[in-house]
Amino acid sequence: MAEQQMQEGGSGEVTAEARRIRAIPNAITQSVKGAKVVVAVGKKKTAIAKAVVKSGVGRVRINGVPVEIWPIEMARLKMMEPIILAGKLASSVDIEISVRGGGFMGQASAVRMAIARGLLEYFQDQNLYNLFSVYDESMIKGDHRRTEPKKPGLKHARSKRQKAYR
Repeated sequence: MAEQQMQEGGSGEVTAEARRIRAIPNAITQSVKGAKVVVAVGKKKTAIAKAVVKSGVGRVRINGVPVEIWPIEMARLKMMEPIILAGKLASSVDIEISVRGGGFMGQASAVRMAIARGLLEYFQDQNLYNLFSVYDESMIKGDHRRTEPKKPGLKHARSKRQKAYR
């Protein structure tokens, strides 16, 4: 991307947008026998998903199960969002995802993030980055919130016994 800007008569400086797409955290690009392979990670609460993106025909498998037959429809639709947004780009790659930990919606969010990061790293497309970030920032960026621990003497983290002042 930076080389392209320099050839177009730019000042040689890499813009903030070009830097942003290159600085996708938790994505590694490898070359295995001449084929490009990208490994991306997505996390939500305690769920961790690892996506391997490589050239193919558009297959998406989660823990060995095709995403089309994933049992929970709401989670399946959430996981398919980056694939639907990417359109024809996503149909030219195969994505293998392994996910563990958390509940089914936390896993769905982690898978969605891993797929989006993997596609961004694989294609290095600024338009795709803009599309994902306008649609939903959490598709690319992580969510640092965690469950607050329960306190001793209370039923939940912040619940307290009701007081009566009369």
